[in-house]
Amino acid sequence: MTQRAHAVSPFNIAIVGQAGRLGFEAILFAASLRHQSPKFTGSLLIAEPQPSPLWPKDPRMSDAVRNTLTDLGATIVPFENKVFGAAYPHGNKIEMLRALPPDTPFVFFDCDTLITGDITTVPFDFERPSASLRRTGTWPTPALYGPGHGQIWRALYERFDLDFASSRDMRYAEDDWRLYLYFNASFFYDRCPVEFGRLFEHYAQSIWHAPPEALACQSLDPWLDQIALPLAVHALGGGRDALPQGYLDDCISCHYRLLPLLYAREADHVIETLETVAAPHKIKKVLKLSEPIKRMVYQQRGAKVRALFAGAPLPKREQVLRNRIKSAGFWMR
Repeated sequence: MTQRAHAVSPFNIAIVGQAGRLGFEAILFAASLRHQSPKFTGSLLIAEPQPSPLWPKDPRMSDAVRNTLTDLGATIVPFENKVFGAAYPHGNKIEMLRALPPDTPFVFFDCDTLITGDITTVPFDFERPSASLRRTGTWPTPALYGPGHGQIWRALYERFDLDFASSRDMRYAEDDWRLYLYFNASFFYDRCPVEFGRLFEHYAQSIWHAPPEALACQSLDPWLDQIALPLAVHALGGGRDALPQGYLDDCISCHYRLLPLLYAREADHVIETLETVAAPHKIKKVLKLSEPIKRMVYQQRGAKVRALFAGAPLPKREQVLRNRIKSAGFWMR
C-alpha cells in the first residue's frame, strides 16, 4: 500500500451539478450545507460536465440554477469528460476529480444528499480514505455454477496487484457479501482528489473496457463506480473502519436518492431540513422549475406520501415502499 504523509486541512466538499434533476438537487445540497454547517470554511465545489462528443445534449446547468448556486457560496468547476459521458453518467464522479484543487482534502457527495448537521464535527482522517457503508449486497450477483463472490473480487484485486486478503472482514463467511470491501459511492473522501481520481479512473476504465474473465456474467452498469471505488480506497490505505459510525449517513448527512423515498422513510429532522432550506423566496422561485420538487415539497405531496406509512413499521424492502407509493399515484423521480 502507498505510504502517505500527514493530512492537511481544511477540506473542500464536491458534488456534481448537471442539467435537469441534478442541478436542482445541487441547490438543495448547497442550501442545506450553508444552513446546517455555518462553521464550514472550505469550498463547496460544483463540478459541471462540459459539452463534448461524449454528450449528445448540453450537460450544463441553466443560468438560473448556476446563479442560485453561486449565491449560496458555491464555486462552479467545469470539467471535460474524456472516458464516460452519457454512456455512463455515474462516471462524472470519477472524472471530475481531476479538475479539483490538488493536495487539498475533499469529501465527495452525491447531489441527492442533504446535510442535516454540522459537517465540521465529522472526525475525517484524510490519510485513510473511506466511503459510505449504507449499502446492500447489490454486486456481484454470482451465477449458480459460475465464479462466487470470492473469485470475482479476487480477480479484481489481482488485476491491479492489490492485497486481497487484507481487504476482507473476517467476521463473515466466504459466501457473505459483507466479507468483501464494498461501498455505496454516495460519498467518499481522501487527502487529494487528483491522486484518488487517477487511481479511481484507471481502475474503472480498465474494468469497463476489459473486465476480468471472472466478471463475464456480471453487470457493470450502474455498478462500475462501486466496483472500482473499494479498490482505490484499499490501494491508498483506507477501509471500512476509517470513519466512526453515527456521522455521515446518520445525524450529519442523508443520502435520500429520490424525494418520495425521503418522505417515506427518513427522520423528521431530514424533512424539516429539506423544507426549511427550500423555503426562501429566491430559492423557491428556481426550485419550482423542478416538477418533483414543486409537487413533493411546495404542493405537499410529500406529506401525503409520509401519511401512507404513518403508525406502522416501514417495509424492509425498498421495492415494497416504491410499489405502495406508486399505487397511491404519488411516485415521482
